[in-house]
Amino acid sequence: MKKVTLFCASLLILALCPSPKAQPADGWISLFDGKSLNGWKASDDPATFKVEKGSIVVAGPRAHLFYVGPVGNHTFKNFEFKARVMTTPGSNSGMYFHTQYQDTGWPAKGYEVQVNNSHTDWRRTGSLYSIQDVREVPARDNEWFTQHIIVQGKRVTIKVNDRTLVEYTEPDSLARSAGEAGRIISSGTFALQGHDPKSKVYYKEVMVKPLPD
Repeated sequence: MKKVTLFCASLLILALCPSPKAQPADGWISLFDGKSLNGWKASDDPATFKVEKGSIVVAGPRAHLFYVGPVGNHTFKNFEFKARVMTTPGSNSGMYFHTQYQDTGWPAKGYEVQVNNSHTDWRRTGSLYSIQDVREVPARDNEWFTQHIIVQGKRVTIKVNDRTLVEYTEPDSLARSAGEAGRIISSGTFALQGHDPKSKVYYKEVMVKPLPD
């Protein structure tokens, strides 16, 4: 009788106290819950960002949406970062890494990976902006595509729909102009860019996989 009582008590405890949420087996962690901007903080004009039908909609004046949530204490060094993205005609956006929150202006720290399939800026989706640029258009407007960024040490790999577009290794001795002193491999968070009022871009399935240092 004692064993049966203990067994029943154990079942009751399990029912009342669900186990902690398991880490994904493949190491990917979601940074966007699909319902809200919890864990994110917008600069300049927060109204540029909203959530609709499971996606972050970026549309409005210049602004940047920084990840400030608990994963990794929003500080990443080596990682894989990816999102499903859809551009609309004439739109421009970007995915920043190794950056940090700032109240206004273009992020001074970190690198930008371009999101642009038909904007007047010739640097296309997948470009490591102004460092190693892509001229061809790797994806289409009004269609979902995956942009995938891998940073390991000084090496940056950028893929669009599993196709590698950029392989860049930052030199050990790097000279940057005063205005670009923060554009270096270091550590930091991620940000999504709202470029201008005529641009409208969608993001979903925003995920990170931390890698060993």
